[in-house]
Parts: sequence; C-alpha cells; structure tokens
Amino acid sequence: MRHNKCVLLVLLFHLFAISPVRAQSRLKKAWTKVDGFLEERYYRTSSDTNYVVRPDCRWTLKLRGNQTGNSLHAKGTVEGTYSRADISASHKTTISIGVAYRGISLAYSINPAKLKGIYDDYELNFNYYGSRLSLDASYQRSTSMSGDIKYGDELSRMEKGDVTMKVYNLAGYYCFNHKKFSFPAAFSQSYIQRRSAGSWLAGLSYQGGHIDTNKELKERVPDSYDVHIKFGHFGIGGGYGYNLVLWKKWLFHLSLLPTFVVYNYNRMTVNEESINASRIRFNMLFNERAAIVCNITPRYFAGTTLVMTNSLFDDKSVVINQNKWIARVFVGMRL
Repeated sequence: MRHNKCVLLVLLFHLFAISPVRAQSRLKKAWTKVDGFLEERYYRTSSDTNYVVRPDCRWTLKLRGNQTGNSLHAKGTVEGTYSRADISASHKTTISIGVAYRGISLAYSINPAKLKGIYDDYELNFNYYGSRLSLDASYQRSTSMSGDIKYGDELSRMEKGDVTMKVYNLAGYYCFNHKKFSFPAAFSQSYIQRRSAGSWLAGLSYQGGHIDTNKELKERVPDSYDVHIKFGHFGIGGGYGYNLVLWKKWLFHLSLLPTFVVYNYNRMTVNEESINASRIRFNMLFNERAAIVCNITPRYFAGTTLVMTNSLFDDKSVVINQNKWIARVFVGMRL
C-alpha cells in the first residue's frame, strides 16, 4: 500500500513538472504559427516596390499629439422668422501612445484637460489605411458648444453646457493606382513611399447628427429659445491624391475627395416650429487631407497630418454646414 502511494506521488510530481513545459511548448508553437501568418500578411503586397515598400521591422512605436475642432452653422426661416445659429466646440488636445506589430496597431490617448476635470466632451475615432481601401470614422459628443443663436432681431448667447451636440462622420476611399500610390505611407507609416506618385480616388461620405439646447439654458435664460437641429447627408464622388517624395526622406501628401449628396435631411426646430430642407438640392461634402512625413533614418520618423471634413449646402429653407478637423504631430521608431 505504501509502495503504491509512493508510485502515485512520483507520477503526480512528474505530471505537474512536465505540464508547464508542455504548455509553454504549445504556446510557443502557436505563437510561431501566428507570427508566421502575420509576417506573410505583412510582406504580401501587390505594390510596385520601386514606388512603395514595407518597412523591414516587427514593431512600430509612435508618440502623437492630437488636436480636434468642430463647428456648425445653421440658418433658415421658420414661420416667416429668420433664424441663425453659429456654434463651435472647444478644441480638444490629447496625447496618444501607439504600438503596432506587423502593421496591426493599437493606441491609447490621454486628455490632460479631462484629467483636470475641465473638459467633458467625448470623441471616438477609427482609422483604417490599406493599399486599396481607406476608412475614417468618428463619433463626437460635445457639451462644450458655445456661440450665438439669432431668432428674428433677437440674439441669444449660448455658453458651454447650454447645448449638446452628437455628430457622426464617415469617409471611405478606393485608390485606383494602389500599386504606386500609398495612403498608409502618409497617415500610418506602415508603408514607405519611395518615388512620387498620384492616384484617382472614388469614395463615399456621411455626415449626420443632432444639436439640442439643454435645460441649463432655460434655467439661466428663462426666455431663451428652444432649438433642435437634425441633419444627415450621404454623398458619393471622386477625387485625386498625390504623394510627392523629395530627397528620398521627405513625403508631402495632398488629397481632395468631393462627394455629391444623394441623400439629404436637414431640419431646424425653434420653439416647436419646424422647417425641413428640400431633399434634392445641389449639396456637397468635402474630405481634405494633407501630410508631411520625414523618414529620418530607416528606424526613426516624424511628421504631421491634417484631415478635414466640411460641407457646402445651398437650400432656401434650411442651410446647415459642419466643419470638423483633426491635426496631428508625431514621432516614431521602428524595431
């Protein structure tokens, strides 16, 4: 009996001693397969390597400073009375740290003003930059909107906290000359543009949301106007982008994608009196991009980018224009 217990203890000892080794070996094999798949995916490209190449690295680390702004202008005649709103959100400044492995990246942003409790807006951005397809999407909820609202001959001042704005923006691009022209080289640095090249672009864009006055405005100014603005625009169009390479290290990018609005919904309500814009008008959405990137060495890089979305609407009933932009400066290292 004692002999059987000893044998059992020895077997258990070997089992627990060997299991972590086997588990570690299995994890290593699994990671080797995953890493091999990512490496194959990373270097698999249809690009002309005389123009566009992948950086020879596994890891990319990036430190980035960001600033965003958003403004909205609306006007219309409600029940014979002319109304106008000119409001804008406080600029948001954040610092982000990004880590990418084989072209797959994650980033975390810190807002110093939010940590101090002096900024309460919320914004979420999603960016995808591929050889052929690129996508920018954002959602912003802001209570820092301030500005003027005019109703007839009376002018009302809106302070921070009086208005809540929720806005969605989406822009998608298809690059025709993807073998020689690279959006990622300018905006994610997951590619390097070696020679100058341009490309025609096809794309779509959406801009929508609503703005509502809060009860805080009524409490502060009892005779103020109750204003609600809703808007939604979907556009399809095309444009052009160009990457200019100078001295083998500098990349200058500029692109414009105008889209014609094929669906339009604008509505302004002032003190429960509403008016809608015409559904079919000559309206446009514009997406503009600019970037400067310096590949200081094969390992280190730095630069700045600017992405803007704005609208041009011409309607006798309701005119709503939104202008949103995000500017970034960054430094990075490849390992």
